[in-house]
Amino acid sequence: MTYEMKTQCKEDHDLRDRTKKFAIRVVRLYSILPKTTEAQVMGKQVLRSGTSVGANYREACRARSTAEFIAKLGDCLKELDESSYWFELLEETQTVTSANLEPLQKECNELLAIFTTIAKKCKQQGKL
Repeated sequence: MTYEMKTQCKEDHDLRDRTKKFAIRVVRLYSILPKTTEAQVMGKQVLRSGTSVGANYREACRARSTAEFIAKLGDCLKELDESSYWFELLEETQTVTSANLEPLQKECNELLAIFTTIAKKCKQQGKL
């Protein structure tokens, strides 16, 4: 792992905090879902994907190589994309109102953009 990547992880407590807060918000969303089978199935899926983003980022920060770092960032991106999918389903099935999901979806999209940018920069640095 390059010096820049290690420095980013050590200095970027904001991203660690944001991914943890995102996970907490997903947990709170799950706790208010209706107890119907459909809502609980979708809820458990988003609970799993939404809470794993921060854990994967922390693993990325402990990566032993650039390739491992990039792979873990890829895991973050996959889990964020999956979370976005479950948010869409929760909204389109009218299980949760748009107003309740909009802030979570917005944060999910912002995190997707951040992780995508980091991954692209790391890949470019690896080619130099």
